[in-house]
Amino acid sequence: MSEVESRLAAAGVTLPVPVAPVANYVPFVRSGSLVHISGQVSLDASGGIKGVVGADVDLDAAQGAARLCGINLIAQMKAACDGDLDRVVRVVKLGGFVQAGPDFFDIPKVVNGASDLMVLAFGDTGRHARSAVGVYRLPLNFAVEVDAVVELR
Repeated sequence: MSEVESRLAAAGVTLPVPVAPVANYVPFVRSGSLVHISGQVSLDASGGIKGVVGADVDLDAAQGAARLCGINLIAQMKAACDGDLDRVVRVVKLGGFVQAGPDFFDIPKVVNGASDLMVLAFGDTGRHARSAVGVYRLPLNFAVEVDAVVELR
């Protein structure tokens, strides 16, 4: 088990089987040492967290949704590095998208759910640049979607 997976296990996080794409794209693309991971939604075995943040979904649940996105991103990272998460040199950037209601403005706080997980899992290697954007709608009505760029060795 990698150090990253040991940290995740200690925090009670189990990585799922990576989710297959729902349209005409691939889950990740490697170019040189960089891996671009397609957006991962707030999906888990129970169906995930769906709805409009600030209307159907409160801030705490939305942060949990972003954490789910982070878990799904790490599952894709594991697939991209042939099962060895210790090959991650750096989490370079996260792009967070929140399906936000008209009066919801705490979008950065929501995306912290994914950012905090990256730091928990990877330590300083998990500190990253980031975008946090409120959007009108997300695929399949999920509350949050996050994509990533990571560097591998």
